[in-house]
Amino acid sequence: MAVSQARRKALGEFGERVACRYLVTCGLIVIDRNWRCRAGEIDIVAMDGDIVVVCEVKTRSSSRFGTPVEAISTEKANRLYRLGRLWLGEHDDLPWSTLRVDVVAVVRGRVGPAAVEHIVGVV
Repeated sequence: MAVSQARRKALGEFGERVACRYLVTCGLIVIDRNWRCRAGEIDIVAMDGDIVVVCEVKTRSSSRFGTPVEAISTEKANRLYRLGRLWLGEHDDLPWSTLRVDVVAVVRGRVGPAAVEHIVGVV
């Protein structure tokens, strides 16, 4: 694995850990991570009461080339919703009322704690 590729992977894993901790402090219950199927991957699946939340985590080391939130297009958000429906099809034992797609943006600067922005209900 190339150095830059390894750094991106490490940065992404860092962002997912930060996002999970953040979501838990907000009262959500993380129930799945890095779920994959042929159609794609969901970073985090959580419960917010009886709402199933599909979370896309975007992590950057700076906002120099745009914010993490800007990396989520409408098409990507809609694909995440479809992936959430597929996830629910495999987990029909859960009591839920609504499916929601959130984005958790993490910016890890050179110093200090990471900045976290949680956008609720992009779909």
